[in-house]
Amino acid sequence: MRRFVLATLTAAALGLAAAPAAAVEGVEVPKQQWSFQGLFGTFDRGALHRGFQVYNEVCSACHGLSLLSYRNLQDIGFTEDQVKAIAAQKTVTDGPDDQGEMYERPAIPSDRFVSPFPNDEAARAANGGALPPDLSLVAESREGGVDYLYGLLVGYEEPPQGVEPPAGMYYNAYFPGHLIAMPPPLSEDLVQFADGTPATVEQMAHDVSTFLAWAAEPNLEVRKQTGVKTILFLIVLTGLLYASKRKIWQQVH
Repeated sequence: MRRFVLATLTAAALGLAAAPAAAVEGVEVPKQQWSFQGLFGTFDRGALHRGFQVYNEVCSACHGLSLLSYRNLQDIGFTEDQVKAIAAQKTVTDGPDDQGEMYERPAIPSDRFVSPFPNDEAARAANGGALPPDLSLVAESREGGVDYLYGLLVGYEEPPQGVEPPAGMYYNAYFPGHLIAMPPPLSEDLVQFADGTPATVEQMAHDVSTFLAWAAEPNLEVRKQTGVKTILFLIVLTGLLYASKRKIWQQVH
């Protein structure tokens, strides 16, 4: 009994409402088709661009991407001028200058993505005590990976009969425990995609999940290419060694 009470209090401190034990367990999220899956999978550049737009216009208001630099966007097809313009929209603190003073300047491509809050305490104060997680590695660190991200973003719905979320909590079909403090971040036509793609909740969720999968592992394509080349090299080497062995031992016999 004491352990149950302690667990309940811990959940409350984390911003989660108490829920039946069965509902607290992990929820299976629906599997999606991703272009980067499989040995020869690659990132869809269109999805990456749209996903960055969703992150930049929606998610970045609360969530940082601290392990990524603006210049990394060139790896997914943004031009140098586009990256400079994207970075310049943000302000960073730099210095000290010749007088020993810190100063603010527009961000440049070599800067890391600017956090929406100066520190964790400010982030908690702006979000009712909850700390919005940094999204740099979220696609790798959450059980279910990119499928979980997609499910979380599309999983907001009316609670079933008999379930009344506490004030400030929302029902999400794919969040463990089903009660989450983050309001639904996406709504129809929330952004306007430059390529004319309809901005449905499902499309935005799929695209931003793709972008965050790339952010968590930007070298995925290079790693796969290296792996394929290594396998092909080993196959050829094995053939050469076998042929050499047969020729050498044929002469011995």
